[in-house]
Amino acid sequence: MGSEKQPSVVVIGGGTGMPVLLRGLKNLPIDLTALVTVADDGGSTGRLRDEMSIPAPGDIRNVIAALSDAEPMLLELFQHRFTVGNSLSGHSMGNLLLAAMTSVTGNFFTGIQEISRVLNVKGNIYPISNESMSLHAEMADGTIVSGESNIPLANKKVERVYLRPQPVQPLPDAVNAIQHADLIVVAPGSLYTSILPNMIIPQIDVALSNTKANVVYVCNVMTQAGETTGYTAADHVQAIRRHIGEACIDSVVVHNEPISKHVRQVYAEENATPVIYDTDRLLEMGLQIIEGDIIDPSRTTLRHDTQKIAKLLYSLIDKE
Repeated sequence: MGSEKQPSVVVIGGGTGMPVLLRGLKNLPIDLTALVTVADDGGSTGRLRDEMSIPAPGDIRNVIAALSDAEPMLLELFQHRFTVGNSLSGHSMGNLLLAAMTSVTGNFFTGIQEISRVLNVKGNIYPISNESMSLHAEMADGTIVSGESNIPLANKKVERVYLRPQPVQPLPDAVNAIQHADLIVVAPGSLYTSILPNMIIPQIDVALSNTKANVVYVCNVMTQAGETTGYTAADHVQAIRRHIGEACIDSVVVHNEPISKHVRQVYAEENATPVIYDTDRLLEMGLQIIEGDIIDPSRTTLRHDTQKIAKLLYSLIDKE
């Protein structure tokens, strides 16, 4: 009995937005691949990265947890963060396991594959690169800020971000996944520190611009202080295009319901406001706009609704 080939969906990103998308997509009849940023340098991730010269494991850990079908207790152990005031303080168990498996196998990607097998992960997880790298930003005033975690703290307008040391080599599997995808989803997240570090890597940028797949950007619902203050939806897309080229985003998904007053007040304390969806400008940029009520209303922190966004994205796949 020959089985029909499932459509290939690639999700690219990092941070908190990506696992939300993946939890919904993993149960759909698709061939799912996650391409994950490794430029993080904060907390446990940063310490392990510096001490062991490995790519940042934190975002990878969260994606493994999102795609895993392991027992809840095992996942709780994997995500456990030590709080006792000793040398383990601040480290998460999953980050330590990824570091240990990298040491055992001699390769970060192989370590991810082994842990994915143990935790019964659905889909493929590829670090965007197998190398340790650091993110730098050139600000509008010409100053340079080094380190992913320092960029938002500078509280200056970001002109562009870039990676060092150069040349950064992409994981070949990541490039191949983009080239053969039926749908590519750019997950919501920190624009300059979670999304763009993936997209600016050599060969990845070219593959995104040349792919025949529909590249869909799930736009952030709120601005982020220090990164996207005052940004509209079109500003987010324009920043991506400025780094990668005009052909890299085809469609944009936006939330089309008002944000509650209480939630807006919570975010106002962080100098964050709802992203304005400037429809006319998005259309002028040649983008397909996909609107939907895609927020989980039960949460005080704004998160996309796992099932709603998965259903919407699945509807975009050409299943012919």
